[in-house]
Amino acid sequence: MMTNQYLIAVLPGEGIGIEVVQATLTILHQVAVKHDFQLQVDYGEIGQTAFDQYGSYFPEITAQICSKADGILFGAVSTGGLLELRKKFDFFVNLRPVKTFPSLINNSSLKKNYLSGVDILFVRELVSGIYFGASGRGEDEQGHYGYHTMQYHDWQIKRIAQVALDGALKRRGLLTVAHKENALPHLPWTKLVLEVAQAYPDVTVEPMLVDNLAMQLVINPQHFDVILAGNLFGDILSDLGGALVGSIGLLGSASLNEVGFGLYEPIHGTAPDIAGKNQANPLGTLASAMMMLEQWGEGDAVKSLQQAWDNILAQGYRTHDLYFQNQETLVTTQELVELFLNNLR
Repeated sequence: MMTNQYLIAVLPGEGIGIEVVQATLTILHQVAVKHDFQLQVDYGEIGQTAFDQYGSYFPEITAQICSKADGILFGAVSTGGLLELRKKFDFFVNLRPVKTFPSLINNSSLKKNYLSGVDILFVRELVSGIYFGASGRGEDEQGHYGYHTMQYHDWQIKRIAQVALDGALKRRGLLTVAHKENALPHLPWTKLVLEVAQAYPDVTVEPMLVDNLAMQLVINPQHFDVILAGNLFGDILSDLGGALVGSIGLLGSASLNEVGFGLYEPIHGTAPDIAGKNQANPLGTLASAMMMLEQWGEGDAVKSLQQAWDNILAQGYRTHDLYFQNQETLVTTQELVELFLNNLR
């Protein structure tokens, strides 16, 4: 029987991106041995390090490395490169799961009874909207001004709606659509999503104004199943999800294109205040890598990693961002990696 082989394009980026990616790769190599598949790694530069070396935040050589890979594992950048990468490969689907863990429920600022069983999938449109619309600086009789344009083609809303509806169909069958149509009437998310939803009679579509949605996420997070949002709203709402689970360092994401090729990255930033101190939490990157394995059909490997994850947290081991009680055990990035390796052996 042929052993499955995968090539990962690894873009560590800057700050803690370098540490959490390396930690995750160490764990991935161990789970590959356990489940009899092979991983090859090809490194590329992105962000400030790429600019210093190539004069571009996303150089052509990095694009070539990515195009040959089965998936891209990404760390974090502080400046450019990421939007260019998303646009280059048309990673229009961004999936951000937010799930509470019983052993970490005390880490959230919300009351425990609000958090039990919270399991939300954010589906964020990633290659259009305000981050990609016409923008610039200008001057008129009132002085200098800046502008960014939130532009969406109807087909862009419809294609991300189909992904979100597919996701809801496999879950609890509830799709909440984030919109701001009282102030942005020319972006008719509700109407367009409902058109696509006609083919999904088993999914309930619930349009919700984005400001109310943000409030409801805090008041009643257990209500939500799949949340669909444009680029800007999805960016903000899914970070709120980090507060629900107790740390943004726990959350991973997958960004996919039409053919299922993906970019896998934690949703946190470069965290320069703790970079190089062996304190960074690699679980967000590991969660992203688990989504990559899932995409490749390596479900047994994902189960092994999830079991190790649950065991380690249940035993009270905590990285710097999660540690706040004396009865817990504070561990460094490297110590957490060792715990995973021991659990997987």
